[in-house]
Amino acid sequence: MKILLIEPAKAPLTIGGEDVFIYEPLSLEYIAAGVAQDHDVKILDLRLEKNLQEILASFSPDVVGITAYTVHVNMVKKLFEEIKGWNPKALTVVGGHHATMVAEDFLSPFIDLIVIGEGVFAFQEIITRFERGENFNGIPGTAIRKGDCLVRTDGQPLDDLDLFPFPARKLTAKYRNHYYSEWMKPLASIRTSKGCPFRCKFCAQWKLSGGRYLRRSPESVVRELAGLAEEFVFFADDESLVDTSRMKMLAGLIKEAGIKKQYFLYGRSDTICRSPELLEMWREIGLERVFVGLEFLKDEDLSYIRKGSTAGDNKKAIKILQDLGIEVYASFIVRQDFNKADFKALRQYCRELELSFASFAVLTPLPGTDFNEEVKDQLITRNYDYFDFIHTLLPTALSLEEFYGEYYDLYKKAVPMSKQIHYILKKFPLKEIPSLMKKSNRVLNQLKNAYKDYSEIND
Repeated sequence: MKILLIEPAKAPLTIGGEDVFIYEPLSLEYIAAGVAQDHDVKILDLRLEKNLQEILASFSPDVVGITAYTVHVNMVKKLFEEIKGWNPKALTVVGGHHATMVAEDFLSPFIDLIVIGEGVFAFQEIITRFERGENFNGIPGTAIRKGDCLVRTDGQPLDDLDLFPFPARKLTAKYRNHYYSEWMKPLASIRTSKGCPFRCKFCAQWKLSGGRYLRRSPESVVRELAGLAEEFVFFADDESLVDTSRMKMLAGLIKEAGIKKQYFLYGRSDTICRSPELLEMWREIGLERVFVGLEFLKDEDLSYIRKGSTAGDNKKAIKILQDLGIEVYASFIVRQDFNKADFKALRQYCRELELSFASFAVLTPLPGTDFNEEVKDQLITRNYDYFDFIHTLLPTALSLEEFYGEYYDLYKKAVPMSKQIHYILKKFPLKEIPSLMKKSNRVLNQLKNAYKDYSEIND
């Protein structure tokens, strides 16, 4: 049986995404690994190719599966309509984060099945039954359209991540040189854990694992790392460092195995503060960057989102990482009620921390989060193309034009220009800098003019 798995591209209106970074489609590689042994499987990455009709004609898949985050919902539904137009008999299956949180958004005559939660084993069963000509009733972790309603089946509890096969990376071989994050290219991704023990109100990741923090064994992670060709590796965990003893063991096994990589992972500031020795161990084996969700500069704002860390933790963590020579990928949140003084204070705060890199996400009420439940009646748009962490979905205290002017200045001024130039010259090959600057300026221009995207809403 021929199975086509698709990583969707962003919508034209959406800002960021593959214009800024492209991570390997790890979820599709996992899904593929579950069925590739017995079937002909192809992965199509539409962020890098735009030839769906050509692939449909040449490969002629019996089954097409697509994964989706919230920002992809509209694009994915259009893709399924196009696929059913090509062949109404092709089995169409959607999965991913948004399908898990709001399956109803994929109630469509062009979508046959919705996979909810971890999809490897559910997809295996779907393929087995389809091949036998059997119905799909009762498959754990699925939803099926019955008229205007969905009939759901609860998923099986997930306890042991070591039961999953290693991702089928050979199916993305032709794309792998194009996966990157800033200067880390080509960049492989690996999942070593799932879930988070914290309860941030703007995040739904902890809900996907039933509030648990699930871990792979260090031995399994090392075996997978040893098979990666790429020098740069991103840990695609919700939070990589929270289990200190496990991460110390993993660091020891990586060192013992003689694996030489450069790593990029997520780490909370309070975790870093509690275990600076862990960061020292990881620095020794190749940790180059840590994505730290600093979020806000005030404790009251951190408390509002239930972050669980403090402004003091943030400053201390940055100092620990900087002293170790680990690059800080600092991430902040911009609230809609920010005035000009708030934007100025955030710019100054970034300079005081002497950051070399900072990103800023507009506070976004993603479906499935507690924050969404709190503010859903205040949304100025429900168009999922806007759910990119740059377009605001809530009313702003400043006019939209003023808000995005200040937002633009965060990216231009929070890190001094001299430091930005030094960072680029240090991290990027000279031949890549012209195209990097062109792309960066294009995205910044989109960001500055994002207020214009709301004209259709206001008309």
